[in-house]
Amino acid sequence: MISQKGFSLIELMIVVAVIGILAAVAYPAYQDYVMKSRRGEAMNALAEIRIAQEKWRANNSSFVTDTADITSSLLLNGTSENGNYTLTLAAAISPQVGFLAVATPVVGGPQAADSCGAFAVDRNGPYTPGYASLDCWER
Repeated sequence: MISQKGFSLIELMIVVAVIGILAAVAYPAYQDYVMKSRRGEAMNALAEIRIAQEKWRANNSSFVTDTADITSSLLLNGTSENGNYTLTLAAAISPQVGFLAVATPVVGGPQAADSCGAFAVDRNGPYTPGYASLDCWER
């Protein structure tokens, strides 16, 4: 009897099929994980803006509504650190009462498909009416 060396074509095709199935399951899970990790970029940018607002408010009678007045380099640039979110600042009710900082995913960017959408903070922390829910803030 002759001894067989190597793999048969059937065995090789089974291995390729198993790898294909594993990749089909793992890749979407990986994409979701990466998208969730990018949410931290929005959260960090909004935290920096919130701190800059509180610093400004400590020395002035109101919060900043004009981005030229704030010391946050992120807000002056208009985008988050890696450019996945557009940052805007608006007065909430009035500048004396509070502010609303919003991080909106860049249109056509990697976060555009994120189900959480835009993140927002006011002087009290995450602002959820019409923006990302608290579940999204938990990553």
